[in-house]
Amino acid sequence: MPIFVEPISEKIWDIKYRYRNLDQIYDQTIEDTWSRVAKAVASAEKKSDRKFWQSEFYQTLENFQFLPGGRIIAGAGTKHDVTLFNCFVMPVEDSLPDIFNGLKEGALTLQEGGGIGYDFSTLRPAGFPVKHTGSSASGPISFMRIWNAMCATMLSTGARRGAMMGILRCDHPDIEEFITAKSDPHELRHFNVSVLVTDKFMRAVKNNSEWKLIFGNSVVKKIKARALWEKIIRSAYDYAEPGVIFEDTINKQNNLWYREWIHATNPCGEIPLPSYGACNLGSINLTQFILNPFSEKAAIDWHKLQKTTEIAARFLDNVIDVSRYPLQAQKKEAFNTRRIGLGITGLADALVMLGLHYGEKDSVNVARRIIKTISDVSWQVSIDLAKTRDVFPFFEKKKYLQSHFVKKLPEHVRREIQKKGVRNSHHNAIAPTGTISLLANNVSNGIEPIFSSHYERRVRAANQEVLTFSVTDYALRHWREKNKTGLPTAWQDAQSLQPMDHLQMQAALQPYIDNAISKTINIPENFPFEKLMEVYTEAYHLGLKGCTVFRPNPVTGNVLSVVKPEEDVDRCCQA
Repeated sequence: MPIFVEPISEKIWDIKYRYRNLDQIYDQTIEDTWSRVAKAVASAEKKSDRKFWQSEFYQTLENFQFLPGGRIIAGAGTKHDVTLFNCFVMPVEDSLPDIFNGLKEGALTLQEGGGIGYDFSTLRPAGFPVKHTGSSASGPISFMRIWNAMCATMLSTGARRGAMMGILRCDHPDIEEFITAKSDPHELRHFNVSVLVTDKFMRAVKNNSEWKLIFGNSVVKKIKARALWEKIIRSAYDYAEPGVIFEDTINKQNNLWYREWIHATNPCGEIPLPSYGACNLGSINLTQFILNPFSEKAAIDWHKLQKTTEIAARFLDNVIDVSRYPLQAQKKEAFNTRRIGLGITGLADALVMLGLHYGEKDSVNVARRIIKTISDVSWQVSIDLAKTRDVFPFFEKKKYLQSHFVKKLPEHVRREIQKKGVRNSHHNAIAPTGTISLLANNVSNGIEPIFSSHYERRVRAANQEVLTFSVTDYALRHWREKNKTGLPTAWQDAQSLQPMDHLQMQAALQPYIDNAISKTINIPENFPFEKLMEVYTEAYHLGLKGCTVFRPNPVTGNVLSVVKPEEDVDRCCQA
């Protein structure tokens, strides 16, 4: 089988990850890309060990077994002034000089390829007095428009398409305007937006009690908490935003609870971060660890999965040392915590190959075992690296061992941390992996269900031209190599799943993920609004760190569109 079996995969590699400088092309093949990345990341090793680890890294990248974050694939080993970190969280302070300094820092970060998450709750609400000038504030949404324009300008210069997350607290006086800000299809298009929700607010929703919108010590307005909650969910129902982020859940489970309070995430939500924190991502492609797929003997190659996890965790720790950083504050934060986010992709395809229906009990149990295995191995690698390379600088043994997540680790792992320390403050995350999953011949994204057997996907080229491709799901293509027609017996796609199936899968994996999980719940257009209210509330009670839904709507549009049934056979035969 050729390395690229989907035309879109080769195009993705060519426009996003292939090393070129103007007209000069350095990566002639995808193998050149793997060699470049492996050599660059191995440079963090001792000189005498570099060739060995370069070979280990290459073999792990080969055949898309391990997919580093897109910035790593695109930037490692090149002469481009780019960061290898996908995303950062940046502060916004409530003064005009600080706001525009933050804007400048954001531009520099976007220029080097990093997406950014912001909590705009620090900015005073519209109409609030600015005492030293005798004027009134314009509010956080007005400044978000400036950030949005800056991001669009960076895009026009040829920089990577900017991704930003805009967050506002549920008690900020401008929260109602924020919730509906993206109802206009032309507004804040370079932002994902989420509401930062507290336990106190969720109690107020349950009791239908009064909710105060405050800034500083001033109560600006009082509304019913349940009415605000319904407004959030109504907006999500109508145009897929905002999402919600559960602030107290994130911080109760933060390994560094003793020195940071987190109130923002990266643009897709899989890494909650403090100011100047960075996400260093990689995903293990589970489709490459299935033995005898689509048969009664189908099984997971657990030894290979464990070995790949060991190498991938070391790889990501090395990335911290070899990456560029747009700002010194980002470098300082990365080195002090050494956060990594090792996760998975291709879960749904792997489950089909194993003969398991996504969302059913057996599939959830297998997914749980996979994530627990990756988590256990990641922690052990980090402990072993601490012994040879030292612990992360912000490690305080007694307090770290008291963290909610660490207390639930196996006892032998806790004893090892007690004895040796740990190299990385955080270890695992599950990203949406949209583009790198396409690169790997269209495996299912992250822990998402298979979208559809065949669908159309739009991709933006370097010249901003939008290209449309017809693509086939990876597992289905594999099935059709031996079975010319029909679907695998365990076929399950997003069109037929219920929202609670999504939640149960996410909830089963979250206890083994010390960062977070990026997951979008696809719901049909005719899904009852009242049921969606239940989905969001259940996400909170299940201990998830956030919730995002997508329902087809005229505002957001679709990057993906299902191919009509009568087109399936023709497209499948052409595949």
